[in-house]
Amino acid sequence: MIKLKKNWSIIILIIASISIATALTAEYIYNILPCKMCIYQRFSYYGLIIISIIYILLKKQKHISYFLLVELLLALGLFFSLWHVGIENNFIEGPSGCTNSLKNISNVGDLKEYILNKPIVSCNAINWTFIGISFAIYNSLLQFLLLITNSMFIIKKND
Repeated sequence: MIKLKKNWSIIILIIASISIATALTAEYIYNILPCKMCIYQRFSYYGLIIISIIYILLKKQKHISYFLLVELLLALGLFFSLWHVGIENNFIEGPSGCTNSLKNISNVGDLKEYILNKPIVSCNAINWTFIGISFAIYNSLLQFLLLITNSMFIIKKND
């Protein structure tokens, strides 16, 4: 556990970089277009990459502020990934213009507005899976595991 904590900033940097590289590869090489929620889920990884690089360069990666910032970004990422899972499974609604829903259309003007402002990819359409599980679920699991591990480092601050 001590070795893991000592190298946590490098581990976070690698995991976040692989996550972003995977998403960008899917988008730009395999043409799997992201929805609005997919884009939101990337923000925490970008933040993790930036703060990890900064703290590594400053040689402060074991400072409590690093772990607290990582905690905040992972909690934010977990929030968006769970929200996306809820949208995909029609448990909750997404942000405006994120789901394919015509229930607020009452006239031709509203329909035109809906069509013109509709995202390319609907957030409630699962368009990227592996062994039948959406990548929003995989992302939720990854963020949760990282959050739990990081929380343990904050609680056991004496190492």
